[in-house]
Amino acid sequence: MKFGFVTLFPELFSAIDHGLLGRARAEGKIAYDFANPRDFATDRHRTVDDTPYGGGSGMVLQVGPFVSAIESLDPDRSARRLLLTPQGKPFVQDDARRYAAHGSVVCVCGRYEGFDERVRDFVDEEISLGDFVMLGGEIAAMAIVEATARLMPGVIGNPESIVEESHAGGALEYPQYTRPLDYRGRLVPDVLRSGNHGVIERWRRKEALRRTLVRRPDLFAKLELDARDRKLVDELARDSADAADASDEGPGEAP
Repeated sequence: MKFGFVTLFPELFSAIDHGLLGRARAEGKIAYDFANPRDFATDRHRTVDDTPYGGGSGMVLQVGPFVSAIESLDPDRSARRLLLTPQGKPFVQDDARRYAAHGSVVCVCGRYEGFDERVRDFVDEEISLGDFVMLGGEIAAMAIVEATARLMPGVIGNPESIVEESHAGGALEYPQYTRPLDYRGRLVPDVLRSGNHGVIERWRRKEALRRTLVRRPDLFAKLELDARDRKLVDELARDSADAADASDEGPGEAP
């Protein structure tokens, strides 16, 4: 898997050269390449921005240096070109899967007041991490690299962990526990110590559905539920109703 970065600050990407990604790069499973638009500027000051036509605050990134940088990383137009901008589509797990399958991605990172509009004619997608604004696109690019590269064979030591995690099947991940059994009165659920793998698997699926329903109802609405899942959802509804009844009754009075 090959990643290209168009950025004014390539030194910021040192963060993704550690841990599993650093090892994957050393082993040749993933590769990075960089292009700094300043290297494609046409003046001695290496200028890449200018004042906006029509007036306004801030500086706008020029189309020429950025397009030249993009094309230097992707001369044969084979990569998926991503413009990282708050105006883009929110990045989701399915995007990471698409990029991993494509095999080559170029991330274009902006700064200042944004890009000359004509830069958009030279990319395939506009991507955002969410409805907020950062100083530049480098952190968003690194997030995309982490989410995408970890799907490549051999990057993650245990491939089963990718299958069972949050968003892998559309739902959030079930609760996880490890030692100690009792931490300040907070106990590991008995079912996880039962040794009954069928019961454990059912509990995990039910808790994954519960967590998705409560925390991300937007994701829950998109889930394709089979007969087993629908039965678990019915149980969740009864659990909720029972809890509400118990709350309404209060502690009661001693006889």
